[in-house]
Amino acid sequence: MNLSSLKPPAGQKHNKKRIGRGMGSGRGKTSTRGSKGARSVSGYSIMRGFEGGQMPLHRRLPKRGFINIFKKHYAVVNLGRIEKLEGDSFNPERLMELGVVHNVRDGVKVLGSGELTRKIRVEAHFFSKSALEKIQKAGGEATVIGAAARQE
Repeated sequence: MNLSSLKPPAGQKHNKKRIGRGMGSGRGKTSTRGSKGARSVSGYSIMRGFEGGQMPLHRRLPKRGFINIFKKHYAVVNLGRIEKLEGDSFNPERLMELGVVHNVRDGVKVLGSGELTRKIRVEAHFFSKSALEKIQKAGGEATVIGAAARQE
């Protein structure tokens, strides 16, 4: 077996169809587009979702429910995850450095899932009640930052 002797299977390679190269080529004048209709004119581009005049799928399917475009998306961190990290002071920037949070989005929310056995200082945009209780019970400090802190 030699790399220079490799060839594609018969019928796999085709010559490119050269259109618009004169009447003698058999593909001149209208360049395989036909005489009339939307697709024959220059500048034609098919509309996204167009199905040849048939009712498009996105209009055939029923629309259900409600999508709140103003919904807030928070980066969630559990206390059990923070417990495993080194250090005793955590804020959104530090959590991003450690790879716990990838995108802060509308803020960081600390939840109380997991156990906390040491004293830590946490700065976040939101805390659940159980997370606040566990941090304070361990002798730590929870500080609310951002717009939530200004509203209190």
